[in-house]
Amino acid sequence: MKYEFCLPDLGEGVTEGEIIAWLIEIGQDVREDQPMVEVETDKATVEIACPVDGVVAAVHAAAGERVAVGSPLVSFEEEDRETTAARPAGGRAAAAVASAPKPVEAGDDGSARIRATPAARRLAHELGVELASVTGTGPEGAITDRDVRAVAGAGSPESDGWVAERREPLRGVRRRIAERLTLSQQQIPMVTVVEECDFTELGARRGELSYTAFVVRAAVSGLRAFPEFNATLDGEEIVYHERYDIGIATQGPQGLLVPVLKRADSKSLEEIDEEVDRLASRVRAGTVTPEDLRGGTFTLTLAGKLGGLFATPLVNPGEAAILGVHRIAARPVVREDEIVIRQIGLVSCSFDHRITDGTRATMFLLHVTDELQS
Repeated sequence: MKYEFCLPDLGEGVTEGEIIAWLIEIGQDVREDQPMVEVETDKATVEIACPVDGVVAAVHAAAGERVAVGSPLVSFEEEDRETTAARPAGGRAAAAVASAPKPVEAGDDGSARIRATPAARRLAHELGVELASVTGTGPEGAITDRDVRAVAGAGSPESDGWVAERREPLRGVRRRIAERLTLSQQQIPMVTVVEECDFTELGARRGELSYTAFVVRAAVSGLRAFPEFNATLDGEEIVYHERYDIGIATQGPQGLLVPVLKRADSKSLEEIDEEVDRLASRVRAGTVTPEDLRGGTFTLTLAGKLGGLFATPLVNPGEAAILGVHRIAARPVVREDEIVIRQIGLVSCSFDHRITDGTRATMFLLHVTDELQS
C-alpha cells in the first residue's frame, strides 16, 4: 500500500524547509528510522528519518527546492500497512528529527562514506570538487563548506588577466537571513542611538568572565526599567514580555545565527557566561538546535575586534530593539579636565520607533552603560 509522508512541523515559527540532500532514492528498500533526507530551515539543518518499512515510490521535491510544512515530501510502498494505518503525517520520523548537519560515516551497504556537512556536500557538487580530495577541519574531521571552497579556490584558472568567477545560489540559512533583514528594513521604522561606554574598570575586574555576561546582566536591568524594549508589536497592541530570553548574535559557518539564553534574569554571571559559551560553541560547530534558536525577546550583538568602530544593528523582526557593543579599545578621553587613556567602546540601541521613541531609548542606553561602568 502507498504511504505519503509530508514535511513535519520542524519547530516554532518554521513554515518551510529547503531540501539539502536526499539520503535515499526511488526504488530503494528502506527501514523505519533510517536516515532519509536533510532539510535546512531558518533555525538549523535537520535530518529526517524514514517513517515506515518499504520501498521508495516517489520523491516530491528535488535538492534545492523549498517545501512547506504539511506538503508531500516522499511516497512509499509499505511492507505492512497494518502497523502504520493509524500513523499521522510526520509519525515517528517527526520525533526522529535530529537538529544538526550531521556528518555521515558509512552507507547502508557498509561502504565508507566521507564525513562532510550537508552544506559541504552540496557545495562540492556545485563546484565539481571531489570530497575525497578535501581535508576536513570541522568537528571530528568533518569536511565543511570552507574546506571545499579552499580546494576549489586553489584550482581557479587565471591567465591573460582573466579571472574565473563563481556563483552560489542564495539558499538555506543565508537566504532566510536575507529575507528577515529585508523584512526588518521594509517594515520596521528603525532609529539608532549611541553612547560611549568606559569599560576600563570592568575590564580590570571581570577576571575570566566574558564581557558578554556583564552586558547580558546590564541589558536585563535595563529591560526591567524600560519594559517597552522587551516587547513585541502585535497588530495595534504592544505585548510586554515578562520573561527575559536574550538572543546573542553569533557568527557561524553558515552566517549569523541568534541562539537564545533562556531566563537570563534568573542566572548568575558565571551561569550566563557558561551558557553563552555553550550556545556559541554549538553555532560554530554547526550543531545548534531549533530549540536553541527559539523564543528570544531581545537581542544583543557583540562583535568584538571584528565588529568595527561602530555599526547599526538591525532589529530582529518580532522584537522591539537590539543592543550592540562595538569595538573596545584604548582611546583618549577627557576626565576631570585632563586627557587620559581609557578602554572605550561605543554602545548602540536600534529600536522600533512604533513602540517607543528616542528619549526612552537614550534613557535605556544610559541605564545600560551606567550598569557596565559602575
